Amino acid sequence: MNLSTAQYLLGAGSGSLVGFTLGLVGGGGSILAVPLMVYLVGIRDAHVAIGTSALAVAVNALSGLFHHARTQTVKWRCGGLYAAAGVVGALAGSTLGKAVDGKKLLFLFALLMIGIAVTMLRKRHNEGLTSVQCNRENAPKVLGFGFGTGIFSGFFGIGGGFLIVPGLIASTHMPMLNAVGTSLVAVAAFGLTTALNYAASGYVDWGLAIIFIMGGIVGGVLGAASARRLAAERGMLTAVFAGLIFAVALYMLWRSGGSLLHAISMV
Repeated sequence: MNLSTAQYLLGAGSGSLVGFTLGLVGGGGSILAVPLMVYLVGIRDAHVAIGTSALAVAVNALSGLFHHARTQTVKWRCGGLYAAAGVVGALAGSTLGKAVDGKKLLFLFALLMIGIAVTMLRKRHNEGLTSVQCNRENAPKVLGFGFGTGIFSGFFGIGGGFLIVPGLIASTHMPMLNAVGTSLVAVAAFGLTTALNYAASGYVDWGLAIIFIMGGIVGGVLGAASARRLAAERGMLTAVFAGLIFAVALYMLWRSGGSLLHAISMV
């Protein structure tokens, strides 16, 4: 795919924003990456936008994970279990997603985002248990949530952080900050699984992905530092997370919904 210099610059700026979001809330990377690829950078093929963003988000998640690990906010066993189950689901979900019309995919993606945002806002004052660990008692629940999240992650071509964070909280009752750091283990695993599946069908622009990743590494450092500051204020980190999801979902509904209605009217 031949892109202009302006498009590459927009890709670098978009990557910085995505990296910041991943470091800040452990999710929202692909929530931003997919619409930025389509509507700002100008990638017309929705499947290429999804495949390229999945790769970039996965690598940026690894960068963010490093910064969260340094401050010991990662529950490694929980993240590993969640990721292992989710990879299986992501493989199945991404295979199904490639067979669905791109405009419908983005529209459904936005509707799912709104539902998650409302749920997170309702539970924003739940502080969680910092001492929680994954064991035989909660492992089945963690694996179940991981598998279900993986299916959605692969189907919509997202890293899945905005699903993983509430999934980890629901299955383990860990605090928001720990869920943010731990989620990046699964975000990286889901994103790589989805990206490899899309790449096998030629749906990844490698040059744009590299530019996107470079911008994301810079943003990730700033995002992780901001997350620690916001976590000190009760419910603030969760409110920021939900507000971001809700705003982008409305924008995507406006853009993809109009295109979808136009396509239906032409039938």
